[in-house]
Amino acid sequence: MDSVNIRELNERIQKESSFVDLLTLEMGKVIVGQKNLVENLLIGLLSGGHILLEGVPGLAKTLAINTLSQAVDAKFNRIQFTPDLLPADVIGTMIYSQKNESFEVHKGPVFANFVLADEINRSPAKVQSALLEAMQEHQVTIGENTYRLPEPFLVMATQNPIEQEGTYPLPEAQVDRFMLKVIVSYPAKEEERQIIRMNGTGEFPKASPVVTPQDILRAREVVREVYMDEKIERYIVDIVNATRKPGDYSLAELKDLIAYGGSPRASISLAMASKAYAFIKRRGYVIPEDVRAVCKEVLRHRIGLTYEAEAENVTTDEIIEKVINAVIVP
Repeated sequence: MDSVNIRELNERIQKESSFVDLLTLEMGKVIVGQKNLVENLLIGLLSGGHILLEGVPGLAKTLAINTLSQAVDAKFNRIQFTPDLLPADVIGTMIYSQKNESFEVHKGPVFANFVLADEINRSPAKVQSALLEAMQEHQVTIGENTYRLPEPFLVMATQNPIEQEGTYPLPEAQVDRFMLKVIVSYPAKEEERQIIRMNGTGEFPKASPVVTPQDILRAREVVREVYMDEKIERYIVDIVNATRKPGDYSLAELKDLIAYGGSPRASISLAMASKAYAFIKRRGYVIPEDVRAVCKEVLRHRIGLTYEAEAENVTTDEIIEKVINAVIVP
């Protein structure tokens, strides 16, 4: 690709990505701080990936996706996952109509642009698998018929890391379907003061619609066009490969800590998330810093830890940090 094309692409992406600032501004009216959360929501939205959020209760996880759906003017549904939830409660079911003397399809809450799966690890495996088809295929099978889900379709699932009673660990296959796993942290002191003040007055700002679902779908097409050099592609493959064969990258000390590394889906997600990050930064090409910026969110749920690692209190984030530092930057 010659430099003229890059310049044209850059100009086009600067024009196409102008709504990102509008969206961030609009969400900033409602959500205090949580810059990392908002940025990752946008990455997921622009690259068509689902997001798993982990954090203690009360950190605006539900509020964040609700605000995003208001700003995008899209349909939002929230599903509270409980141990007695059934697949039909998520995807819908066939209901007998006495008037028409036939079964009619009653669509479930998964038929929305944004679906919040609240406390996803509270439900058993068969509910998870019902959601899995929706996440992977963007379709739902009810009875003998298959129904497409509205586009854009984004699942944001939350899980509480502290309370383990009555929870079911998510199947590996499903965790891998999430493009990003975001750890939501506590707000800074100044931000918390602002939150207290907002709640004290009872005046809660609401986000106004600034973009349409069509704008998002068009932006996704543009994100795919963001230029990625072969060197960057190799860099991504090296990072993911280092989680599988750490010995090849002078990381022999990690060999006994990693049970399994990232799948090819990790490489695809890392490439797509890097392009979306470049788009958010209004650039028409991916640089190594973009890859490093999204690396932890993309890989932290795709690396399995051994008993040794857990005994030594080693986290996946620490492993990713070592991998990033060891792999040669192009």
